[in-house]
Amino acid sequence: MDWSAPIDIYCERMGPEFWAEPINAITNAAFMIAALVGAGSALRARLREPILWVLIALAALIGVGSFLFHTHATVWAALSDVAPIWLFVALYLYAFATKVAGIGRLQLLVGTAVALLVLVAISAGLGAALGPARAALNGSDQYAPALLALGVFSALLWRRGNPLAKGITITTAIFALSLSFRTLDAHICPALPLGTHFLWHILNAVVIGLLLVTLVRGLAASR
Repeated sequence: MDWSAPIDIYCERMGPEFWAEPINAITNAAFMIAALVGAGSALRARLREPILWVLIALAALIGVGSFLFHTHATVWAALSDVAPIWLFVALYLYAFATKVAGIGRLQLLVGTAVALLVLVAISAGLGAALGPARAALNGSDQYAPALLALGVFSALLWRRGNPLAKGITITTAIFALSLSFRTLDAHICPALPLGTHFLWHILNAVVIGLLLVTLVRGLAASR
């Protein structure tokens, strides 16, 4: 694999230069703000759980990785972009499920396995049904597991009458909107050369900030 191979998949990028996506690059500061919001919330609640602070650090790393991708736009930079995202998703799901939602580790393992099998089947079905047209999703389908998990948590919390249900539901809706802007970016270039990917950054940072604050509230309530 050529780790230095260029990647050009967003409207704003018009060349190979470092600063060819200034808005997409600058808006990654929103993830730093989300991490600060999470840290402030944790400090006010006097929470020292290591898993929470690792998540806060990962929130900041998401901004760093995405900045590298939108400035260097290479294969290695793309890896630095997606790795912190998926580490955050996996660790957050584990932390929220086991420490807030009251889901046992075995239940979480079985549920995750079943969900992955369902998603693989759906993905294969979409691939067969859409064929080349699947490219229209602009890679947004990779985030379907995260959206599904948020939806499941939302339904579970509402069923149990948990006060965090409303927050997770709002967060899920914002994430769905965020995904729509990520997908739209590939189709709107002629009309809007700036694209809409920067809105994915801003809204995703809001999602991460809300998730961190929600986790802090859940951990504080369970003490």
